[in-house]
Amino acid sequence: MKNNPVVWFEIYVRDMPRARTFYEAVFGIKLEKLQTPEEGPTEMWAFPMQQNGAGATGALAKMPDGPCGEGNSTIVYFSSEDCAIEATRVVPNGGRVMKEKFAIGEYGFIALVIDTEGNVIGIHSNQ
Repeated sequence: MKNNPVVWFEIYVRDMPRARTFYEAVFGIKLEKLQTPEEGPTEMWAFPMQQNGAGATGALAKMPDGPCGEGNSTIVYFSSEDCAIEATRVVPNGGRVMKEKFAIGEYGFIALVIDTEGNVIGIHSNQ
């Protein structure tokens, strides 16, 4: 396999304004509205990306009866300089910390948090 296996992700949400506010505040970013087909009721807001940059990008997605919330079987990991910093922003922005920053051996550190929609996400850092 020549490329990284993950090329896109979607995090399904029920309340888009609440979810956008959470992700923009925790990661200090601005999401961008994506154009979706007129016949589809899906609303999508993309995470920033760098063309030809390493890693994957994706979007928050809202659609009728879309899957979201606790019990999902996918965890998206976001990269950071120090995952403890983003973890401190979770609770003030309506989320919950599931597991504070902890070591994962030679692979660095992660924190596991729950967003405002009940989705579990991971935050990874090398320090």
